[in-house]
Amino acid sequence: MRPKPRLRVVAYVPAHLPEMTDLWIESWSQAMPSIDFEGRRGWFVDHIVAMQASGIAIVCGFRETDGALAGFFTLDEKSGHINQLAVSPSLWGLGFGAALLDEAKKLSSGKLSLEVNQDNPRAVRFYEREGFSRLGVGRNPLSGLATWRCAWVAAER
Repeated sequence: MRPKPRLRVVAYVPAHLPEMTDLWIESWSQAMPSIDFEGRRGWFVDHIVAMQASGIAIVCGFRETDGALAGFFTLDEKSGHINQLAVSPSLWGLGFGAALLDEAKKLSSGKLSLEVNQDNPRAVRFYEREGFSRLGVGRNPLSGLATWRCAWVAAER
Protein backbone atom coordinates (compact mmCIF):
# COMPACT_ATOMS: atom_id res chain seq x y z
CA MET A 1 0.00 0.00 0.00
CA ARG A 2 1.32 3.42 -1.00
CA PRO A 3 1.92 5.94 1.82
CA LYS A 4 -0.53 8.81 1.93
CA PRO A 5 1.03 11.91 0.34
CA ARG A 6 2.03 14.68 2.71
CA LEU A 7 -0.12 17.61 1.71
CA ARG A 8 -0.54 21.04 3.31
CA VAL A 9 -4.09 22.13 2.56
CA VAL A 10 -4.88 25.85 2.62
CA ALA A 11 -7.69 28.13 1.54
CA TYR A 12 -7.09 29.90 -1.76
CA VAL A 13 -5.77 33.43 -1.78
CA PRO A 14 -5.38 35.49 -4.99
CA ALA A 15 -1.58 35.06 -4.88
CA HIS A 16 -2.17 31.36 -5.73
CA LEU A 17 -3.96 32.18 -8.99
CA PRO A 18 -0.98 32.26 -11.41
CA GLU A 19 0.34 28.90 -10.18
CA MET A 20 -3.17 27.40 -10.13
CA THR A 21 -3.80 28.60 -13.68
CA ASP A 22 -0.58 27.07 -14.97
CA LEU A 23 -1.35 23.78 -13.19
CA TRP A 24 -4.91 23.75 -14.58
CA ILE A 25 -3.68 24.30 -18.14
CA GLU A 26 -0.94 21.67 -17.82
CA SER A 27 -3.28 19.12 -16.27
CA TRP A 28 -6.10 19.58 -18.76
CA SER A 29 -3.74 19.77 -21.75
CA GLN A 30 -2.35 16.38 -20.74
CA ALA A 31 -5.79 14.86 -20.12
CA MET A 32 -7.54 16.28 -23.21
CA PRO A 33 -4.80 17.26 -25.72
CA SER A 34 -7.26 17.99 -28.52
CA ILE A 35 -8.52 21.11 -26.67
CA ASP A 36 -6.56 24.39 -26.51
CA PHE A 37 -6.55 25.04 -22.76
CA GLU A 38 -3.91 27.75 -23.08
CA GLY A 39 -6.55 29.60 -25.13
CA ARG A 40 -8.88 29.28 -22.12
CA ARG A 41 -6.45 30.89 -19.66
CA GLY A 42 -8.52 34.08 -19.40
CA TRP A 43 -11.73 32.12 -18.95
CA PHE A 44 -10.20 30.11 -16.11
CA VAL A 45 -8.91 33.20 -14.29
CA ASP A 46 -12.31 34.89 -14.59
CA HIS A 47 -14.03 31.66 -13.49
CA ILE A 48 -11.92 31.35 -10.32
CA VAL A 49 -12.39 35.05 -9.45
CA ALA A 50 -16.16 34.72 -9.93
CA MET A 51 -16.33 31.53 -7.86
CA GLN A 52 -14.44 33.14 -5.00
CA ALA A 53 -16.68 36.22 -5.15
CA SER A 54 -19.76 34.00 -4.94
CA GLY A 55 -18.53 32.17 -1.84
CA ILE A 56 -17.36 28.94 -3.46
CA ALA A 57 -14.60 27.28 -1.41
CA ILE A 58 -11.31 27.05 -3.29
CA VAL A 59 -8.77 24.80 -1.62
CA CYS A 60 -5.12 24.38 -2.60
CA GLY A 61 -2.88 21.47 -1.68
CA PHE A 62 0.86 22.04 -1.45
CA ARG A 63 3.42 19.25 -1.12
CA GLU A 64 4.98 19.34 2.32
CA THR A 65 8.28 18.12 0.90
CA ASP A 66 8.99 21.20 -1.24
CA GLY A 67 6.00 23.55 -0.96
CA ALA A 68 5.01 23.14 -4.63
CA LEU A 69 1.34 23.30 -5.59
CA ALA A 70 0.16 19.71 -6.02
CA GLY A 71 -3.43 20.54 -6.94
CA PHE A 72 -6.65 22.24 -5.98
CA PHE A 73 -10.41 21.89 -5.96
CA THR A 74 -13.45 24.13 -5.83
CA LEU A 75 -16.49 23.23 -3.78
CA ASP A 76 -19.90 24.78 -3.36
CA GLU A 77 -20.39 23.78 0.26
CA LYS A 78 -24.16 24.37 0.06
CA SER A 79 -24.81 22.02 -2.85
CA GLY A 80 -21.71 19.82 -2.56
CA HIS A 81 -20.80 20.46 -6.20
CA ILE A 82 -17.15 20.24 -7.24
CA ASN A 83 -16.61 22.37 -10.34
CA GLN A 84 -12.84 21.93 -10.59
CA LEU A 85 -10.33 19.40 -9.30
CA ALA A 86 -6.86 19.43 -10.83
CA VAL A 87 -3.59 17.75 -9.91
CA SER A 88 -0.17 18.34 -11.42
CA PRO A 89 0.37 15.63 -14.07
CA SER A 90 3.77 14.82 -12.55
CA LEU A 91 1.87 13.65 -9.44
CA TRP A 92 -0.89 11.64 -11.13
CA GLY A 93 -1.28 8.20 -9.60
CA LEU A 94 0.56 9.12 -6.37
CA GLY A 95 -2.51 9.74 -4.19
CA PHE A 96 -2.62 13.54 -4.33
CA GLY A 97 -5.98 13.59 -6.12
CA ALA A 98 -7.45 11.23 -3.53
CA ALA A 99 -6.01 13.38 -0.71
CA LEU A 100 -7.64 16.49 -2.18
CA LEU A 101 -10.92 14.67 -2.66
CA ASP A 102 -10.75 13.51 0.98
CA GLU A 103 -10.54 17.17 1.98
CA ALA A 104 -13.60 17.95 -0.17
CA LYS A 105 -15.46 15.08 1.50
CA LYS A 106 -14.59 16.52 4.93
CA LEU A 107 -15.93 19.95 3.92
CA SER A 108 -19.13 18.49 2.48
CA SER A 109 -22.34 17.69 4.28
CA GLY A 110 -21.91 14.05 3.25
CA LYS A 111 -22.75 14.48 -0.44
CA LEU A 112 -20.69 15.58 -3.42
CA SER A 113 -21.50 15.95 -7.10
CA LEU A 114 -19.47 16.67 -10.20
CA GLU A 115 -19.31 16.16 -13.93
CA VAL A 116 -16.46 14.32 -15.59
CA ASN A 117 -15.74 14.20 -19.32
CA GLN A 118 -16.61 10.82 -20.77
CA ASP A 119 -13.54 11.14 -23.03
CA ASN A 120 -11.29 11.30 -19.94
CA PRO A 121 -11.18 7.61 -18.88
CA ARG A 122 -8.42 8.17 -16.31
CA ALA A 123 -10.60 10.69 -14.45
CA VAL A 124 -13.71 8.50 -14.78
CA ARG A 125 -11.81 5.57 -13.19
CA PHE A 126 -10.44 7.84 -10.46
CA TYR A 127 -13.85 9.12 -9.38
CA GLU A 128 -15.39 5.65 -9.48
CA ARG A 129 -12.50 4.32 -7.36
CA GLU A 130 -13.20 7.15 -4.90
CA GLY A 131 -16.81 6.08 -4.47
CA PHE A 132 -18.64 8.22 -7.04
CA SER A 133 -21.54 6.71 -8.98
CA ARG A 134 -22.74 7.74 -12.42
CA LEU A 135 -26.19 9.32 -12.29
CA GLY A 136 -26.66 10.37 -15.89
CA VAL A 137 -25.28 12.11 -18.94
CA GLY A 138 -24.53 15.80 -19.24
CA ARG A 139 -22.72 18.10 -21.66
CA ASN A 140 -19.76 20.39 -21.03
CA PRO A 141 -20.96 23.91 -21.89
CA LEU A 142 -17.55 25.03 -23.22
CA SER A 143 -16.45 22.03 -25.29
CA GLY A 144 -19.82 20.46 -26.02
CA LEU A 145 -18.36 17.08 -25.00
CA ALA A 146 -20.46 14.47 -23.22
CA THR A 147 -19.97 14.18 -19.46
CA TRP A 148 -21.04 11.82 -16.73
CA ARG A 149 -22.97 13.43 -13.89
CA CYS A 150 -21.63 11.71 -10.78
CA ALA A 151 -22.33 11.74 -7.05
CA TRP A 152 -20.76 10.52 -3.84
CA VAL A 153 -22.68 9.96 -0.60
CA ALA A 154 -20.96 9.26 2.72
CA ALA A 155 -21.54 5.84 4.19
CA GLU A 156 -23.90 5.63 7.16
CA ARG A 157 -22.00 5.38 10.43
